[in-house]
Amino acid sequence: MQNYSFKATDDALSFTVTSYSGDEENVVIPEEYCSKPVTILYDKLFAGHDEITSIQFPDTITDLGELVFDGCTGLKHLELPASLMYLWGQTFVRCGIEEIILPDGIRTIPPKAFKDCRNLRKVVCGAGMRKIYGGAFNGCTQLTELICGADVEISANAEIAPDAVIRR
Repeated sequence: MQNYSFKATDDALSFTVTSYSGDEENVVIPEEYCSKPVTILYDKLFAGHDEITSIQFPDTITDLGELVFDGCTGLKHLELPASLMYLWGQTFVRCGIEEIILPDGIRTIPPKAFKDCRNLRKVVCGAGMRKIYGGAFNGCTQLTELICGADVEISANAEIAPDAVIRR
């Protein structure tokens, strides 16, 4: 069983998922609550849920909070919604993802976003990507391929392995 708690956003036009409890492998995030869209997944929402192997996002999600997927080692693949615009710090830290395609609306990869994602091999940035911050890939020992636009600023200390291929 999947249980969520919600909080209205400051503008009261949508809702944030503030907590999750459950033990299912396949998680489905609700599209709306009280007839309003769910737009934000709050900090540490799925932290430590290593049983999760898939997450189905609605097309209303715009923000992923800090440490949302911290320690979700069973989560190998993640299809993010096209509506996504913001990753907060350390969003995927210690997550099991192997490859990820970031939607066009995401403009930055924040510091330590993928810290210690030891299985991460490939990252594809969407057309809107502008900057990859320092430490974004700290501890991503298997990262071999980063695909991003020619105008994307990659911080000198983004910690991309020296043998990784950067395709622009």
